[in-house]
Amino acid sequence: MGSTDTTTPAKSDVPAQAEGPRDAHDLAGLEAGLDALDTVQTRRTPLRQTLVQKVLPPITAVVLVLVVWQVLVWAKVTDSYKLPAPSAVWDEVEASWRQGTLLEYIWTSVQRGLFGFLMALAIGTPLGLIVARIRFVRAAIGPILSGLQSLPSVAWVPPAVIWLGLNDSMMYAVILLGAVPSIANGLVAGVDQIPPLVLRAGRTLGARGLRGAWHIVMPAALPGYVAGLKQGWAFSWRSLMAAEIIAQSPDLGIGLGQLLEAGRTNSSMSQVFLAILLILIVGIAIDLLIFSPLERWVLRSRGLLVKS
Repeated sequence: MGSTDTTTPAKSDVPAQAEGPRDAHDLAGLEAGLDALDTVQTRRTPLRQTLVQKVLPPITAVVLVLVVWQVLVWAKVTDSYKLPAPSAVWDEVEASWRQGTLLEYIWTSVQRGLFGFLMALAIGTPLGLIVARIRFVRAAIGPILSGLQSLPSVAWVPPAVIWLGLNDSMMYAVILLGAVPSIANGLVAGVDQIPPLVLRAGRTLGARGLRGAWHIVMPAALPGYVAGLKQGWAFSWRSLMAAEIIAQSPDLGIGLGQLLEAGRTNSSMSQVFLAILLILIVGIAIDLLIFSPLERWVLRSRGLLVKS
């Protein structure tokens, strides 16, 4: 009798061979997807879209405020000397412009604020690094910095006047006491958010001491540091306004704070509103021209801002 062949047929090699290219194709697709996720889109936003998204909303808000303001004046919700019409404030602007004092008011305060902020930056940055990196200093000075940050800036004006007199040095002292704690605490918060692996990698590569602080700590802490800078400028501007409102002297000139106080003394609400609007405009302009671009650059460099 012939023997029956019971051998199980071997699996065809064709499917196994087909799986190789398919797996390679899937792997290539996965790599392409990961590359697409890592790629930062730097396509410029069209001008029309920028105008609609960034320019039109604030203009609409300003127009709405002016309309509501004028409606309240027409409705006579209060006496005219308490709530002047927008046209009265505009007349005040025109009068100051014709007298050549409008830009002088603005420049007097802006140059004080910017110079005081730069001094606060030069002091607050190394102080923040020292507090963040040295435990003993942090335990000793950290609570003091937090307390100084919460202290109203106006509280420093009387002792500054007594210590330094009615001069620009008094103004800068008040700015420093208000802004330095904010800048230092912002940098401390940024350093605290650095992953420990980054610091260990830096030390392994030989980045220690000042070199490590410059090449590793500061770049890694940049988001928190920029937030501290924005807050430091806000404190600088507020501290300066408080000092200018309280400290009055011919030698100091007339800044926006002195203009506000002069309006109160003269019972001129149109002048008071003019000073308030100028203070707001300067604060917003500095943020839009300096800190917003800086913040966008930091976010874009980390791949967190996909459109410029």
